[in-house]
Amino acid sequence: MSSEDSLSNNWLSSLKIYLHPRSVAMLFLGFSSGLPLLLVFGTLSFWLREAGVERSVITYFSWVGLAYGLKWLWAPLIDRLPLPILSTWLGRRRSWMFLSQCLLIASLAGLAFSDPLLHLNYMALLAIAVAFSSATQDIVIDAYRIESAGERLQAAMAATYMAGYRLAMIVAGAGVLALAAWVDIDPSIYSQHSWQVAYLCMAALMGTGLITTMMIAEPAAIEMDQETLEQQHKITAKAEQLAHLPQKLSSLLGWGYIAVICPFADFIRRYGKQALIILALIGTYRISDVILGIIANIFYVDMGFSKQEVATIIKVYGVIMTILGAGLGGILVNRYGVMKILFTGALLAAGTNLLFAWLATLGHDTRVLTLVISLDNLSGGIATAAFIAYLSSLTNIQYSATQYALFSSVMLLFPKFLGGFSGGIVDSLNYAWFFTGTAVLGIPVLILVWMAAKITPIKAK
Repeated sequence: MSSEDSLSNNWLSSLKIYLHPRSVAMLFLGFSSGLPLLLVFGTLSFWLREAGVERSVITYFSWVGLAYGLKWLWAPLIDRLPLPILSTWLGRRRSWMFLSQCLLIASLAGLAFSDPLLHLNYMALLAIAVAFSSATQDIVIDAYRIESAGERLQAAMAATYMAGYRLAMIVAGAGVLALAAWVDIDPSIYSQHSWQVAYLCMAALMGTGLITTMMIAEPAAIEMDQETLEQQHKITAKAEQLAHLPQKLSSLLGWGYIAVICPFADFIRRYGKQALIILALIGTYRISDVILGIIANIFYVDMGFSKQEVATIIKVYGVIMTILGAGLGGILVNRYGVMKILFTGALLAAGTNLLFAWLATLGHDTRVLTLVISLDNLSGGIATAAFIAYLSSLTNIQYSATQYALFSSVMLLFPKFLGGFSGGIVDSLNYAWFFTGTAVLGIPVLILVWMAAKITPIKAK
């Protein structure tokens, strides 16, 4: 056999890892995880704006995203608390997955039967329910992915998960807009029925995750290493000082120390005071993109872009460019290291916001929109690949579910909060100045990346 044939066989053998049942399962779980996101953010914003809801009110809806930013608060409960009946039937991870997916289907169906002109407050509550259930599902799927396979399969599972996630974003973005446009008899008149049909279809598609949850196997629990056990014994000993309290209360507090304090104490122990720099970086790294993303669909409507144009250019072509950017980012990280590409990604992500300011001065121009989306999403993909690699390097495998929930929550909390005011800011200024301001917000991020690059974990004594 020639060297070329041997190399070809090695590539084919490597590709077979994507046919592993765990990798295939993550494709469908990624789809289930990615589907709800746009349905309470970008797509919902488009629906509300088309119905005539004011910009400032629509951007307040972005605060439902705080559920993703606060998921670390209940991640320890999901990590350790069994569900009555369901846990016995499905196991610890699959039971929480099953429950969150059932709640998502019910909440999305509720949104479908809501009219923003009559039930705006009701829609806000349902959007919160969707975000909370979606964040819960993300916590469980992250834990399942980490616990269900060894290191050899983790990269393949992450790749198929992201593929499913991005496919779901196309469906929840372009798919919903195209479906609503197809059902709509007269595009010039707002149609509640078209959005109802589209959201009911999305609720039905959540069955993909539900079926996958029923078919996959429950992962085995991870055994704690000696260092982790010693840390927990110390914290448990402190909890025993509360023995004068009622037994159930002292037991609950002791459990709380182990479930909640240990993962965060481990992170602080490894990085000391420099953990504040790391958390500040995590909390602001995507600030330019997140704030822009909150008002982006409103911007497209105000600039006169149709549902078909948004569906084609942003929701399909844009997502493809993001996937290409993520692939390029992975190659660059492997070649030049995480921190260099983390800095480059932050610089590009903030800089491309200036392109939106340029587009705001031109108005409806599909060629310029295509160029802007190409460069912005390609840059965003590079930044995301570097950022995920950075978060992974910070996580202790012993507390991977809770710590990853903490990091991903901190990533969204501050930007989502600021984004809620974006509609009012645009009303006071204009789109061009607003997008310029979001680009300027990226400057402190570059400084934090430079500072974080100098940080090394503190060695255990």
